[in-house]
Amino acid sequence: MAWFAESLVPEYRASREFVLGRIHTAVSLVSRMPRLLSLMDDGKVEYYAASRVVDVTGVLSDEHAREVDSLLADKLAAAAETMWLPHNLVRAVRRLVDKVDPTGRVERAAKANNDRKVTLEHGENCQSRLVTTMRSEVAAACYARVDSLARQRKRDGHKRTYDQLRADVVADLLLGNDPGATTPEASAVVYVHMPVDTALSISESGAELDGYGPIPGAIGREIAANPKSIWRKVLCDPATGDPVDLGRSRYRPTATLREAMRVRDRECVIPWCHRPARHCDTDHEREWARDNGPTSLTNLTARCRRHHRMKHAPGWTSRYDVARARLSITTPLGRTYTHTRDAILTPKPEPSDPDAPPF
Repeated sequence: MAWFAESLVPEYRASREFVLGRIHTAVSLVSRMPRLLSLMDDGKVEYYAASRVVDVTGVLSDEHAREVDSLLADKLAAAAETMWLPHNLVRAVRRLVDKVDPTGRVERAAKANNDRKVTLEHGENCQSRLVTTMRSEVAAACYARVDSLARQRKRDGHKRTYDQLRADVVADLLLGNDPGATTPEASAVVYVHMPVDTALSISESGAELDGYGPIPGAIGREIAANPKSIWRKVLCDPATGDPVDLGRSRYRPTATLREAMRVRDRECVIPWCHRPARHCDTDHEREWARDNGPTSLTNLTARCRRHHRMKHAPGWTSRYDVARARLSITTPLGRTYTHTRDAILTPKPEPSDPDAPPF
């Protein structure tokens, strides 16, 4: 299922999680909730509401899910129009889930707790969301603690809004700073690529944050001005914009090679994956043992763990021309996609010959 979803990512032009969600919802509607699917066919229930119902019933066995499906359809047949609203529909389904499987409530809660996680969702204007999924009472206690610290800072005379203070307190607690004392600054490892003319305020373009994309030059300089930031020189070929050397502060060549590859690729080389290269595997494009591929910058690429494994999965073929920064990948569906990696710097055009005749 996972590799099938992966092959549909470029078809849908959506994230892998979105595609997996669509597949899961479709399979559940067909096999577990046919009467709800029939209501969708009649135009009485739209996709969003149906997907929420599928999520709530996902913890049930197939038998119990079909029972909820039947009870829900009977309930909706005589329900007021307001019952069809997604929120009301989900509340009704939760009650039906507890009705058909009352003894499974504790087990469902334990299973859901096993899926706790933290996700990073990048947004616009250099803003992102850090989302934590955890037990409700733990989340409530965390929020109460954050809100208490934010209100204390407000009483101390800070001019920031409560929302701003709460966000700053969360960042400070995670980064080990004094909660809410000042606007947080990143002290963990993040990679920002910035041309020297942007660093010197000569230009406002070219700054880029790994895993996110372009950021304003002013924000890049603000990150660079952090006393905890570490600068590193990267020499780039002006014709291609790709790195050719690193200013070395380390002796071990293996570590230097890995860092040069991460600086060059910045993200997983698969076109629809944006996992930062620093969190990816170092992959030999030509296999080291089978193809006698060298351990060199011309043969190393950044692939996240999932796409590193996908490279060897049945039906998948890929070829990455490191010199030309071009990837060609064929999915099990027989579709081939090509992608050219953006250079770190915009390549400079060849200078024109002033003596050449005009054509």
